[in-house]
Amino acid sequence: MATKRTGAGKSGGRDSSILAKIANHEIANKGRRAACDAVYVSKKLLRSTGKAAWIVGTSFLILVVPLLIQAERDQMLGEIELQQASILGPPPPGALQ
Repeated sequence: MATKRTGAGKSGGRDSSILAKIANHEIANKGRRAACDAVYVSKKLLRSTGKAAWIVGTSFLILVVPLLIQAERDQMLGEIELQQASILGPPPPGALQ
C-alpha cells in the first residue's frame, strides 16, 4: 500500500493548513477589507483631485491669464509714457489749460 504524501519539508504538510487558518481568520479578513476600502477611497480621492485640478487650471487660464496680460500691457504703456516724457521734457506752462 502506498503512503500518502501531504506536502514537502520538515513539517509534513502542516504549513498549508496553518496558512489556511491564518488566511481565513477574522483579523485577516478585516485587514483585507480595510486594505480594499483604503484602495477604493484612494482611487476616488485621486479621481476627484484630478477633476478639481482640471477645473482650477482651466479657470485660471480663462480668468487670471488675461488679467495678467492686461496688467503687463498697462505697465509697459506707463514705462513708454515715462520714456517719452523724459525725452521730450516737461510741457510748456500754458499747454495743459
